[in-house]
Amino acid sequence: MSYELRALLASVELANVVAAEVRLARAVPLEQGLALIPLTAELLDSLEQPDGAVVAGFGFFPRGLGHRLSAWSKAGPIAYAEADYFGGQGSQRGAVWMDGKIELGPLGIEIGEGFPTEGSPISQVLRRLGARRPHGADEFEAVGLGRHRHTEDWLER
Repeated sequence: MSYELRALLASVELANVVAAEVRLARAVPLEQGLALIPLTAELLDSLEQPDGAVVAGFGFFPRGLGHRLSAWSKAGPIAYAEADYFGGQGSQRGAVWMDGKIELGPLGIEIGEGFPTEGSPISQVLRRLGARRPHGADEFEAVGLGRHRHTEDWLER
């Protein structure tokens, strides 16, 4: 079974601001006051700025998105996360922008690597955004990121 995610993560309030500013963006509520903006192929293409700076450490991060995340992060922490899994093996990456700069990351694990003691990269990102884990679950599960298995599925009603 596969799992694929490319998304921005933030408080519901900040995600709604981003969605209002970016024509193709849509904020999807998660648990614990957070929201996800699915970065579909079409949205990723629209965010690409050919002369924009590259942020190293990611597989699908469009040029120039770092500049926008820096601007949005002045209103509150915002994160970029990506994951690709198939048959239980895969990779994960994430980072958090706050006060105009990268505050955490980029964090990443590659195929075959185990999670560090601090948790998966995405769980660490979620924790920095304020997510808490209940008994027996990590932050990834606690906010509901397992609800859909593919980025585009987050847009279905």
